[in-house]
Amino acid sequence: MLAITPGEPAGIGPDLLVLLAQRDRDSDWVVISDAHMLEARSRQLNLPLEILSDQRSPTRSGGSLTVLHVPLTAPVCPGRLDAANAGYVIRTLETAVDGCLEGVFRALVTGPVQKSLINEAGIAFTGHTEFLCERSGVADVLMLLVAGTLRVALATTHLPLRAVPDAITPLLLERRLGLLIDGLGERFGIANPRVLVSGLNPHAGESGHLGREEIDVIAPVCEAFRRRGFSVIGPLPADTLFTPDRLADADGVLAMFHDQGLPVIKHAAFGRAVNVTLGLPFIRTSVDHGTALDLAATGRIDTGSLEQAIALAGGLR
Repeated sequence: MLAITPGEPAGIGPDLLVLLAQRDRDSDWVVISDAHMLEARSRQLNLPLEILSDQRSPTRSGGSLTVLHVPLTAPVCPGRLDAANAGYVIRTLETAVDGCLEGVFRALVTGPVQKSLINEAGIAFTGHTEFLCERSGVADVLMLLVAGTLRVALATTHLPLRAVPDAITPLLLERRLGLLIDGLGERFGIANPRVLVSGLNPHAGESGHLGREEIDVIAPVCEAFRRRGFSVIGPLPADTLFTPDRLADADGVLAMFHDQGLPVIKHAAFGRAVNVTLGLPFIRTSVDHGTALDLAATGRIDTGSLEQAIALAGGLR
């Protein structure tokens, strides 16, 4: 079974599920959410939705969803954030992760959350990736964005830009590059993956004239992996790494920071890309977009990213 969390209740996560629930399915979904909120959203969208509760035999029929009910703290108005429901969002994630760890669910698919609201409610939360790592009790995880054969991982995730150079240490890069190589093999079935590693600075540091991170940190880690027999190429200038010729025979890319890797994949496939967390003891995928509060309950949304996230969760090993 797939566990699915809609994310922020005032955003488009519930809408996406109501829309996708109109079709028959070829896999078992259990939605971890407030059941009454989903019913209300279906009425606001003028779409039929029957809520069922038997998680032992989830429905696959169009117009229905199997829901593991987690109650909201406060009523929801689409498009209007309420910090009172921040704890509810966390509880849905905790329930889903615990179910995955216990073997109840094979994989977790997450909808978009509003990180700022969760923090404003006094809950320390930097993102799904970090939360899942801590809740699962693993040493480290890796954020990987997938759009077909384009797979871009991030050495650092949700950090202020001024904090990135200090965060890129040999230990961090060794862990994250190892997670990418292992994940491409274990989850995607790619034997001996060919991985491109970006530099941090313009022109990959220009031989030290634009920064020494490539010389002192990134290049030695890449060389260590090559000596172990892995196909690792880098550090490469990020502005030319993502050209078609470079990517043609690459199985994955390790970018150094959030806005070095994500703009490329979102330009290539926004609304169709999937966020994958490598290093967890279960499969986790997610949408590549935010809560889109202004579109909640309007019906004017594209379900493509959630469809792709569900399909990829079912296809990964």
